[in-house]
Amino acid sequence: MRDTVRLDSFGALEGDYSSYKKARVVILPVPYEATVTYGRGTARGPKAILEASQNMELYDEELGRNISEVGIHTLDRLDVRSRSPEEVLGGVERSVERILAANKFPVVIGGEHSITVGVVRAVRKRFSDLCVLQLDAHADLRESYGGTRFSHACVMARVRELCPAVQVGVRSLSDEEAALIKDRSLNVFWATNIYNNNKWMDEVVSKLSGKVYVTIDLDVFDTGIMPSTGTPEPGGLGWYQTIGFLRKVSEKREVVGFDVVELAPDDSNIAPAFLAAKLICRMIGYVFCR
Repeated sequence: MRDTVRLDSFGALEGDYSSYKKARVVILPVPYEATVTYGRGTARGPKAILEASQNMELYDEELGRNISEVGIHTLDRLDVRSRSPEEVLGGVERSVERILAANKFPVVIGGEHSITVGVVRAVRKRFSDLCVLQLDAHADLRESYGGTRFSHACVMARVRELCPAVQVGVRSLSDEEAALIKDRSLNVFWATNIYNNNKWMDEVVSKLSGKVYVTIDLDVFDTGIMPSTGTPEPGGLGWYQTIGFLRKVSEKREVVGFDVVELAPDDSNIAPAFLAAKLICRMIGYVFCR
């Protein structure tokens, strides 16, 4: 644990390890919450994750490295106040374009899941063979929801308009989404088929293209370790199963960015925010410290 804590920096990093010029990873906090439909609080997610990261050791026992050596810079949070979903996504897109133009690796912290569309727009411009890997309890394939095509419930419908996608951990969807998955033979790996085994992991990887963007809705995890989401679903994945899968993806494919979204922090239970921070740190390690 570091003695000096900066409230705006992932891992409380300072100096060379956190300078934009030298950092290989740039974190963009996006405290956006407008289209959520049940529990609220995702706007406070980025702040909670950053605060948790400042009380987290950055030495990774699995990888045998201090992840801070990669260089991690944290941008100021994106201003999303009084803006429409389209305007917010445009702001996210432009911010990620700047990160990529500087040849840095984007990590976006939400906020609600709709922000992923803006990120993928930017990443898709740079990588023509992009594929998106979604870890999520929900299919998020609605054409429109709550009067907008850019709801968090529509994020994968919009992503699939941009590039191919593979969805993992799904266990909640509408009749229309189920029909769409069946009619189009979409690559969806149901939680009921994967929660208690690892046989599916190689098959998922085989369906990914060379360049992969990973979007992680925290409700993919079992509610026993991740209760702090707006739409919790029973029957999710465990910690070691999930990170084992992400390590395999990072070893077999080139991960070009990722996001972690949908934390609705609970002040009486800080464990979920800590899990999210640890997940980000571990994923950075998998990408850069293999």
